[in-house]
Amino acid sequence: MAIVINLDVMMAKRKIGLTELAGKVDITLANLSILKNNKAKAVRLQTLDAICRELDCQPGDILEFIPDDDT
Repeated sequence: MAIVINLDVMMAKRKIGLTELAGKVDITLANLSILKNNKAKAVRLQTLDAICRELDCQPGDILEFIPDDDT
C-alpha cells in the first residue's frame, strides 16, 4: 500500500508554480519540491492545512491511498 501525493496535479489545476506556492504557504522550495515529486515520507498537518487553504482544496484532493495489488 502507498499514499501518493498528487500536489503537482492540484498545482496545475490552480495554475500556480512551485516558487509562488512555497512563498504563500511559508515552506522552503526544497521541501515543497519533495512533496510535489512524491518523495516525502511524512507531511505535517500544519503544512497540509496551509497548502489546502492556498489551493482551495481538500486533503483528499492531494493525498491518495493506493492499495497493494495482492489485497
